[in-house]
Amino acid sequence: MKQDSYISIFLTFLRFGLLAWGGPVAQIAMIRDELVERRGWITPEKFRRTLAVYQALPGPEAHELCVYFGMIRAGRWGGFLAGLGFMLPGLLLMLLLAWGYQHYGAAALLPLFGGVAPAVTAMIVRAAHRIGTQVLVDKSHWVAALAAVALTLLGVHFLLVFIVCAAWQALWSAGRRRAAAITGAALIATAIAIGLMFPVSGIISTGGTGNLLIEGLKAGLLSFGGAYTAIPFLQSSMVGHYPAITQQVFLDGIALGSVIPAPLIIFGTFLGFAADGFTGALLMTLGIFAPAFAFTLLGHNQLERIIENKALHGALDGISAAVVGLLAITALQIFQSVIIGWQQALLFAAALAAFYLIKSKWAIPGVILACGITGWLVIPA
Repeated sequence: MKQDSYISIFLTFLRFGLLAWGGPVAQIAMIRDELVERRGWITPEKFRRTLAVYQALPGPEAHELCVYFGMIRAGRWGGFLAGLGFMLPGLLLMLLLAWGYQHYGAAALLPLFGGVAPAVTAMIVRAAHRIGTQVLVDKSHWVAALAAVALTLLGVHFLLVFIVCAAWQALWSAGRRRAAAITGAALIATAIAIGLMFPVSGIISTGGTGNLLIEGLKAGLLSFGGAYTAIPFLQSSMVGHYPAITQQVFLDGIALGSVIPAPLIIFGTFLGFAADGFTGALLMTLGIFAPAFAFTLLGHNQLERIIENKALHGALDGISAAVVGLLAITALQIFQSVIIGWQQALLFAAALAAFYLIKSKWAIPGVILACGITGWLVIPA
């Protein structure tokens, strides 16, 4: 296969990064049309198998695909430069927006963001439903998701929730129904006991710059099914644990990440900046994107073999179902905190309808900006 120059690789994926509007579906379609259909770097069949691998892994699939394509054309340095080129426009834009928000947001931008919050809430609710329909395709998946909801409400840490759901689903999918029931019940009782002794608030981040890299890694390693599934983890461990990160600031970060050409997960960069300026932003970004680089640069072939191992499918399905449950809880919590008047309720309803009805890749940034302007006009200061 022909080797491309490093400069050519970087510029190709920098252009993708500049055009990365509309979320992962639009981003992946753009990459496929250019590199598979037009340039023929790999066959459509190979692309489908590769995409399936990355969809089963955490992290932004579009970014991971860029690293993969860069690697097959120019080795590991090519993969690194492809991933860097794709993420660079969004990173620089988010740093600029975060700086502007910090310096001018309270005085000039908050009236606009008052209308943005209901739209972001609607976007999260829509994402929870869309991801749920893709993941919860069997009754056993619903059991895992509901168990995740119940355990989380009882104060059980999400890692324990993952263990319970993965073990249950693995045994159930293997046809060991009796073992699944006994093991699931035992693990649930154990998880609840641990949750009562060590509440979530005692074992998640308590703030501080040193934790930002860990928070970024958490988002990068646990975002199964797309960036939206990182929202529960970052919301629970950053809102209220860093003085500058309130629920409103958190939602504003998601809004900004939705209106720039970048994977939505880039909103973590905004949170890092809010917590500790440029240092915090770079630590969060490093943590978020390091797994997306590492999966391909260090072990794509091994991961492909692992994911094709049917024995692991059940456990992965259980974790995915648990993430859906956590995202549903987060959507409900954000709804309760944001929808406090009839103006917010109307904006939420209008935005939710728009997200269901409008299929354009410009729907998300367009709806968010429209709600922001409308909220500026109708929501009391």
